[in-house]
Amino acid sequence: TRMRVAVVGAGVSGLAATKCCLEEGLEPTCFEQSQDIGGLWRYTEHIEAGRPSLYPSVISNTSKEMSAFSDFPYPEDFPVFLPNALLLEYLRCYAECFGLQEHIKYGTTVISIQKHLDFATTGQWDVVTEADGKQTSHIFDAVMVCSGNFSEPSLPLHCFPGIDKFQGQYFHSRQYKHPDVFQGKRVLVVGMGNSGVDIAVEASRVAAKVTISTSRGAWLITRVFDQGYPWDMVFNTRLMYLIRNSLPGPLSRGLINYKVNQRINHENYGLQPEKRYFLPVLNDDLPSYILTGRITIKPGIKEFKNNSVVFHNYPEEEPIDIIVFCTGYNVSFPFLEEAVIKVENKHASLYKYVFPTHLEKPTLAVLGLIKTLGAMMPVSEMQARWVTRVFKGRRVNINFSLFGLSFDKILKTEWLLYMDTLASFIGAKPSVLRLLFRDPWLALTIFFGPCTPYQYRLGGPGCWEGARQAILTQWDRVLKPTRTRVPDSSSSLCPSLLTVVGFLLLLVALIFGF
Repeated sequence: TRMRVAVVGAGVSGLAATKCCLEEGLEPTCFEQSQDIGGLWRYTEHIEAGRPSLYPSVISNTSKEMSAFSDFPYPEDFPVFLPNALLLEYLRCYAECFGLQEHIKYGTTVISIQKHLDFATTGQWDVVTEADGKQTSHIFDAVMVCSGNFSEPSLPLHCFPGIDKFQGQYFHSRQYKHPDVFQGKRVLVVGMGNSGVDIAVEASRVAAKVTISTSRGAWLITRVFDQGYPWDMVFNTRLMYLIRNSLPGPLSRGLINYKVNQRINHENYGLQPEKRYFLPVLNDDLPSYILTGRITIKPGIKEFKNNSVVFHNYPEEEPIDIIVFCTGYNVSFPFLEEAVIKVENKHASLYKYVFPTHLEKPTLAVLGLIKTLGAMMPVSEMQARWVTRVFKGRRVNINFSLFGLSFDKILKTEWLLYMDTLASFIGAKPSVLRLLFRDPWLALTIFFGPCTPYQYRLGGPGCWEGARQAILTQWDRVLKPTRTRVPDSSSSLCPSLLTVVGFLLLLVALIFGF
């Protein structure tokens, strides 16, 4: 009999998990509590309990070529960065193309997942679901948790003295939908993540005044990068990765510091982060909005008063009418016992961010939790490709107990390194050296060009015959939606002189074992 796998959630990770199960000959059942696929990317006007909430203006932070599933490129006429409705349309096409719909049970909530009585020998799980008020018990051979971590808002009001005295309105960014709530108001945005900056920018178009309070600052990068190319297609290349990681730490950080300060000097804008290196914020408007006085950046909050706020190291109080807390989300798995995944201080103990470290059998995996400076879709898909092979026993030699609490404190890792690591587990990591002799043009494109997900379908299990063509035409799909006034001519970031110099660099890199 085929191995039965429960998939929790039909968002990006859940769809990838379901497809990878089918690819490996497993039998997936995907439980989705709402009536449709899309998870985070499906906009609803009202906020549903236990579901992520999106505001209508959300656009993807990563470009379409870097965000594609590895065997399913975006349509060429889609814009380079995607409004949420188009991203959802892409997910619908994906589900339809690979026949995922028939494996999804809608309107079904997973209530609990517990080890089966003989878990130590079988690795099976008891799964209880609820649909139309009726509970059902199932036994599954394995479980893939794809419920994401944008459902339970983190709102630590105890960290904000005097908030109980504040007479204006306040809410968590999860509640935000439209900027008209800020009309003519003095707005305070607490926290400087992607949502915080997005909401501040939208608010500033209608509000009387907008202030962002951030205790730690942030690096700011824009979607539009060098020569107008998408940021991630310039940043996440094998060459750039090699340079970043071959240099000694201080030099590498200095290079990044120089690069991010090239466009705007962060200190002059009040943005300079306290720690030298963590995940940056992506926004195209903030610098000009600071420069035109629409948005002011202030330090952390000392206390709230009736209708004002006092900042650290700032003598005068600032009057405010409305506060948006952009304080992030808690990682939570309400359907799992504490013993399965220990979540402490927003972190869980997971090997490679996927497998709970202390289970006797690796038959439960968590997908899509990791935060990297890169696209989430290919990461979830790569996790799913690896996990389904572990479930089948193709990779039983992993000794999880050796790794103990191997969950990085900062829950972030280098995107390319992580993708390569998981790809090497399943034998899908491309070898630039081997390709150099067999297909030199492809090898050069892979090394100097962006590390698009198609690279991980060139060989190994689940290899796709369209991968080579997808890689060689990636820039055409980027330029198609923007180069709309002049005739097409193929272009990439590889002029001939650069290619020659690069070729020498590549040889050096290969000698040193990339």
